[in-house]
Amino acid sequence: MLDFCIYLLYRAGTGLVRLLPLPLLFSCGQLGGLLAWILSRKYRTLALHNLHIAFSGEKSEHELRRLTRRHFQQLGANLLCSAKLGSMPLDKIAAHVSLENADLVHREVRAGRGVVVILSHLGNWELFAHFFPRVVDYAPLGTIFQSLSNRYIDAHVRIQRARAGVRLFDRRDGFSGPIALLRDGGVIGILADQHAGDHGLWTPFFGRLASTTPLPALLARRAHASLMHAAVYTEGRGRWRMVFTGKIETQEQSVPELTASANQGIADQIRQAPEDWFWVHNRWKTPRPNFLLPKYKRGVYLPADSILKPFRILIRSTNWLGDSVISAAGVRAIKRGRPDAHITIAAPAKIAPVWKLVPEVDEILPLPSRSLFSTAKLLRKQPAFDVAILFPNSLRSALEVWLAGIPRRVGYRGHSRAWLLNQIVPEPKWRGPIRHQVHHYLHLAEAVGADLAVLPEPATPRAITLSSPIKIGLCPGAEYGPTKRWLPERFAEAAAAVSAQRPVQ
Repeated sequence: MLDFCIYLLYRAGTGLVRLLPLPLLFSCGQLGGLLAWILSRKYRTLALHNLHIAFSGEKSEHELRRLTRRHFQQLGANLLCSAKLGSMPLDKIAAHVSLENADLVHREVRAGRGVVVILSHLGNWELFAHFFPRVVDYAPLGTIFQSLSNRYIDAHVRIQRARAGVRLFDRRDGFSGPIALLRDGGVIGILADQHAGDHGLWTPFFGRLASTTPLPALLARRAHASLMHAAVYTEGRGRWRMVFTGKIETQEQSVPELTASANQGIADQIRQAPEDWFWVHNRWKTPRPNFLLPKYKRGVYLPADSILKPFRILIRSTNWLGDSVISAAGVRAIKRGRPDAHITIAAPAKIAPVWKLVPEVDEILPLPSRSLFSTAKLLRKQPAFDVAILFPNSLRSALEVWLAGIPRRVGYRGHSRAWLLNQIVPEPKWRGPIRHQVHHYLHLAEAVGADLAVLPEPATPRAITLSSPIKIGLCPGAEYGPTKRWLPERFAEAAAAVSAQRPVQ
């Protein structure tokens, strides 16, 4: 019943919109977008965050904030105009759209080849369903879509998109239909610029790893079809420009290579009119629970010339020297979890130097021994972290990263701190013989996606080169029980290895 009521409101709103001319609707949409920019702090923050990822170092903070406002205005205008375009006669829509490089599509279709067109949420992207059939009116056309949650609105949107003769293929029905259409010399349009979730390929987008659909590349390869980009740019009040770009060569490239090329092509389009893209979508979403990437089906693909922007991970070290040494294996596992991982260790100043011995650590942040707020302030001064992983179970360590505003905070439930974490790792269950404390930290790494099966061995210590006689002390004890004690035979092996290098006492 609620869905139907929402549908009625939707139809009433779209009915009112249809009464107004496009230029006036465009201006009203700009005003509505400006109000949304003022009132919606959540989406304003998300859009600015995404723009920082894409253009950090290229545009100033003032330019990025101005671009955020312009984006809201442009998005409001295009969304409102889309509601009217869906009901306008197709021949009248053509008066509002200019076309560039359509011969690129005609050349492929007339040669008997199917074409996969890579689309993006740029400008008034719904125009493809309404206007593109006029461009290629002699070949079968289709698009792949995902159903809307409201079945009544979904049915209405399907009717609007299909009225020009475009076949709609639901993702849930598989891809045999789209492949058959392509093999018949048809054209398929696919929106390929959204977060693809757990089934995507992790490849760079504006230099930052993003889960990307490989569907355009898969269809092009399987159907032996051509692959090319298209975009819609906003040209003015109620006017748009549809542009096609040259095809991507598919024969010599793998699906991951083609997917990375698709991302690069979309990024190039966005740079031409950044205010036109859909920045309020969480394109670089940090997945839950596995933000480390080895366990994903399609894995990671990096083009040869890739320069990645860092995925910044803050690891809050334990407060004790022995525990820090024990947790180093967990840090190594986390570092190996993604090629863009930048590891910062935050540790009490008195033990921070021990982390210089761990090559997987990129940066060390000695923490002041003063108040909690001093630590939080120090963390806030650093370049923004994507994730904080807490090795201690203390309430204070959780308060530190919460006050610092780090968006993903991971750790065990700990002492009365569950409300401060947004990814709680269950304590490992173990019924066998007593396990070493190292597994406590390795379990944290595994819980966020690390593959412990390929955990590297620690680096080999450098040979002793001192010229004077030395004495070595072995400390085989541990204050808090056997889980933190190294095995006696390991001490013996270490002593024998050192003694083999030179005489020692």
